[in-house]
Amino acid sequence: MDKENLLKSLSMKINECKRCGLWKNAFHAVPGEGNPDAKVLFLGEAPGFHEDQQGRPFVGQAGKLLTSLLELIGMKRDQVFITNVIKHRPPDNRDPSQNEIGSCNIWVDSQIEIIKPTVIVTLGRYSLNKFLKGAKISNAHGKPIRLSSKVILPMYHPAAALRSEFIASQFKRDFQINEGLLKDPDNEIEKISKEADENQMSLF
Repeated sequence: MDKENLLKSLSMKINECKRCGLWKNAFHAVPGEGNPDAKVLFLGEAPGFHEDQQGRPFVGQAGKLLTSLLELIGMKRDQVFITNVIKHRPPDNRDPSQNEIGSCNIWVDSQIEIIKPTVIVTLGRYSLNKFLKGAKISNAHGKPIRLSSKVILPMYHPAAALRSEFIASQFKRDFQINEGLLKDPDNEIEKISKEADENQMSLF
């Protein structure tokens, strides 16, 4: 089975998931969407109101900001894959619990295994901490980290950028300074390996 059909099959399982209680108050599950062969995967936190209504990730104001910054560096949403750590909206957009994150890990890990992205862009602290426990987003953002065959690129969550002009400027800058990595990951990954290893020491 090819990647597209594997992801479709996985999405069907996510739509039926009752591993935690979030499904009870959600309108739709939000499995994720994008290019099955994407070299870059964006991993956010959890669906919000608009995502819950449409069953699609990052379609509200935060999503529009993410799309605009992709376009700023000459990319389109259909070139990447976009998903969240949590697949159902937490009530009132509260933070996800560790139990909920743990329950959804199987889906996130399966998506990563199927797509095999070269770069995973973590949006916010919850997705960052999936890969780098205890790392602080204020220290880590914009600094690529080599983990095995992948590069983790931490960024602020676009919702945080909407609330703060300072974070918005940092969010935009992180796209700009990592343009080469986002647009041509396979060519850039070896170049950044040494620097990325050095960056990892300063994140905690």
